[in-house]
Order: sequence, then structure tokens, then C-alpha cells
Amino acid sequence: MTSNSSHDGAHEEHSGHRSGHSSLRSYMTGFVLSLILTAIPFWLVMGDVIESKTVTVAAIMLLGGIQMVVHMVYFLHMNSRSEGGWTMMALIFTIVILVIVLVGSLWVMYHLHTNMMPMSPEMMRNMP
Repeated sequence: MTSNSSHDGAHEEHSGHRSGHSSLRSYMTGFVLSLILTAIPFWLVMGDVIESKTVTVAAIMLLGGIQMVVHMVYFLHMNSRSEGGWTMMALIFTIVILVIVLVGSLWVMYHLHTNMMPMSPEMMRNMP
């Protein structure tokens, strides 16, 4: 009896219920969400849907962050149950790093844009 019960537990673990592995349906859900989260920013930019560029950039950044989380949940199988919660800690750490990188990139690009001196064609003619 003991070998049979341990065998059932091993089978249940490999069947995907405890190990966090997903089914084809889960992969397809992640794939469709990824396609949608890619198509929306493309549509926002190419269709010039939102007049404010700042709002458009914020929407694209938000959708990009959501897409990263979708990839981590549906393709990397990160959830609070797998590996004793360590993958959830990795998810939180990834989100923190994502926010730092996105905010830092926007800050650098904004300051580069505002601190660059525009050159008129007349100024360019007078350059040595």
C-alpha cells in the first residue's frame, strides 16, 4: 500500500496540479493575451488614437508591464504556490526592477530632450 500511495502522489505532482505546469489551454490563453497586449500599443501609435503623447507613452508602458507579468505567469509558471512562494518573490522583484528601469529611462530621455540645444539652419552655417 505504501508504494501505491507514494506513486499516486508522484503522479498527481507530475500531472500539473501541484508543480505549476500548464495545459495547452493555459498556453493559448497566454499567447492570445500577449497578442492583444502587443496589438493595442501598435494601434495606439499607428492610429494616433490619443492626442497626448504623454498619455500614449504611459499607456504603452503600462501595457508592456502587464505583458511581462502575463509572460511570467502563463509561460514561466510563476505563482504563489510553486516552489514555496519563491517564484512570487521573484515576480515582485521583477516588478520593482521593471518600475526602476522604466521610470529611469523616461527620466533620462526627458532630461536629454529638454537640455539639448536646438540648432537652426543659420546656426549650422556659422559653425567652424
